[in-house]
Amino acid sequence: MQRLKRWYAWFVRHAPRFRDLMYVGFSLLTIFAQAAGGRPGWHPDGWVVLTLGVISSLALWWRRKYPVAVTVLAVIAMGVAGLFMPVGLALLTLAIRRRDLVLAILSFAAYVAYVVSNLPSNGDPTVPIFTGPFVIGTWVAIGAYVGARRDLMVSLRDRAERAESERELRAEQARLGERSRIAQEMHDVLAHKVSLIALHAGGLEVNPAVGPEKVESSAGLIRETARQAMEDLREVLGVLRTDLSQSGADLAPVPRAADLARLVEASRAAGVQVSSSLTLPDDVPPLVGRTVYRVVQEGLTNVHKHARGVSTEVLVDGAPGTGVTVRVTNVRPVAADSLLPGSGAGLVGLRERVTLSGGRLDAGPTQDGGWRVEAWLPWSDGKEGER
Repeated sequence: MQRLKRWYAWFVRHAPRFRDLMYVGFSLLTIFAQAAGGRPGWHPDGWVVLTLGVISSLALWWRRKYPVAVTVLAVIAMGVAGLFMPVGLALLTLAIRRRDLVLAILSFAAYVAYVVSNLPSNGDPTVPIFTGPFVIGTWVAIGAYVGARRDLMVSLRDRAERAESERELRAEQARLGERSRIAQEMHDVLAHKVSLIALHAGGLEVNPAVGPEKVESSAGLIRETARQAMEDLREVLGVLRTDLSQSGADLAPVPRAADLARLVEASRAAGVQVSSSLTLPDDVPPLVGRTVYRVVQEGLTNVHKHARGVSTEVLVDGAPGTGVTVRVTNVRPVAADSLLPGSGAGLVGLRERVTLSGGRLDAGPTQDGGWRVEAWLPWSDGKEGER
């Protein structure tokens, strides 16, 4: 079976040359028959037919590489010696390769050569004039049909390959986008929890003389924060393994005003002086609520990392039709060092998240040396759709 497949593959690879050899052989047979026809024995006109026929027939071997030159030679041979088969095969090849003005000119030249070579002795060209279009046109029509069909198959094959490539590209982009989104979610979740753990541990480090009650309370907070971080990590990794999410809704629940209050309270428990004004109705759209939560979370995370212990203000104010304003502002920190190194990915991912939600984000230093993260998110009231 393997040997048969190899023979078939070899035949398919060399099939064009076999066809060329078949064309040359068939043309030579007709030339020999035409040269030997008529009177017995070889005559000068027979030698002319044989010589031009052999040359034009052998030229068919190069019909693929030089179709125009081979056709011109075959037309001359037909006009001089009345050789029909070489010009027919040459026109067939030319029509397969190209269907343009060159084909039209050579087809008309072949028609003229056919009429001249078939003039009867009385000089009446009526028969070849009327039969020539059918004879020459048949070869050209067959070649044009084969060529058009080949072009169509090539076009369909290219279109299928292009569609397959585009599908693979879209799938790869979707995978990269999903990984980037999950990575951003992991950063948002874990960075906040780890910063709280570092803040509690830093408080114990700078105050080694605290009492057992304070140590026990801080250790409990660290343990609870670490447990929450592990649960959040397990949820995100579970999504990464199952790949169920398309819009991110399964990575985090829709936060409400009570969730924002717990987020602020966790920072207060870690020793950050946070004042808050949280006005976020519970009917907030999922995308808006999740983005608001991430803005507050990232703002407090930056405070934990780079401005521990400083006074911070969190403002959330939103309503349908006016949008949601989120602002996290901290005063200038006393210490210049940071508890945790910053990767810079938090604000970049947050800006992308806010932009995709149709809002805008501004982050930068304040006039007194502090830092402010402020975002505005649209919240449609639904009346536009009613109108």
